Amino acid sequence: MLRRAAYSFIMEERLGKRRICVATSGRADYGLLTWPMRDIAAAGGLSLQLLVTGTHLEERHGLTVGGIEADGFAVDARVPMDLTADDPAGLARSSAACLTGAVEALERLQPDILMLLGDRFETLALAQAAMLTGVPVAHIGGGDVTEGAIDEGIRHALTKLSHLHLVTHEDAARRVIRMGEAPDRVHVVGNPGLDMLTRAPAMARDALEARLGRPLGAKNLLVTFHPVTTLPDKGRSELDALLKALEPMGDATLWITRANADPGGMAFNAAFEAFARGRSNVSLHDALGPAYLPLLAVCDAVVGNSSSGLAEAPSVRTPTVDIGLRQAGRLAGPSVIRCAAEPAPISAAIARAMAGEVGGFDNPYGDGQSSARIVQALISAPPRDILLRKRFFDGEPPHA
Repeated sequence: MLRRAAYSFIMEERLGKRRICVATSGRADYGLLTWPMRDIAAAGGLSLQLLVTGTHLEERHGLTVGGIEADGFAVDARVPMDLTADDPAGLARSSAACLTGAVEALERLQPDILMLLGDRFETLALAQAAMLTGVPVAHIGGGDVTEGAIDEGIRHALTKLSHLHLVTHEDAARRVIRMGEAPDRVHVVGNPGLDMLTRAPAMARDALEARLGRPLGAKNLLVTFHPVTTLPDKGRSELDALLKALEPMGDATLWITRANADPGGMAFNAAFEAFARGRSNVSLHDALGPAYLPLLAVCDAVVGNSSSGLAEAPSVRTPTVDIGLRQAGRLAGPSVIRCAAEPAPISAAIARAMAGEVGGFDNPYGDGQSSARIVQALISAPPRDILLRKRFFDGEPPHA
């Protein structure tokens, strides 16, 4: 294995290929990274490496690494995190395991750039590993705002640990530059998750239902609600308000995805399981994988606090009900109805969304052509030694 890896490195250097190691830690980033990974693998000047960690390697989260391999990707490194607890001490131990394993993986793979997406705690550990091993970081999604989650601080920390910034909109670009990042290192690429909508073949209704394991209803709601990690109760009161609002909706099929591995996530999932018990209209899933966007496209509304309701839903003309604090401050288009985390406002917002009472479906996160821009930014980036030399930019962002 090591001899083959060494031979691969030698051949890539002779061919002048830049090794891009893409890291994915769960459903939150894999769908967004799928087309960038495919295009990196196909690009003449780039070579794809894949590091898998987080919930992808956890049995209780569906062991989704199998889906990655089924999509045709070879996994070059697996970094287990032992996500058996979601309390602060448990997540700190998991982060430490990620940091240690990622350092070992990067030392073995010797990538020219590590590409990361988003703002999760394990992503920060991956960026720390890159810093310690002298690997430049290309970060997708810097400059966004989510006032209700610890992701906010993690995202900005990732910006300062990164060397190439692939942001999803102009406002994000200006924020990254105001943080001292050089404008020539900041590229507005859009949300790469939208590429799945423009490039993947449409899924037929019967194929979608087969993947879901049950037929679609006459009315359908896609529900995703994650912990609100800046609140003392991690957003449990917000979740209870949502479930209270959903109780009388027996005429709609509720497609609920379990919460992610944030602090409080296990308790949220237990609450979802209790809610689903005895309700024939509720379908509870670990991760929907390739079925997520096709389901999103046919639902009457997406409800909860997932970023997909803001970033992807407008492009398939599905209204969004964004509840509570988790996505507060994040850029949103006119199809997003924001509401307080109380049963009555949630019920009213869902009724408006299902009636199509929104201002339009303009998507501020791009046009579904992000992957090509990401590949071009990776190809045109300065050499590794120059990338690693960061200067603090004291000027004003262009067009500020």
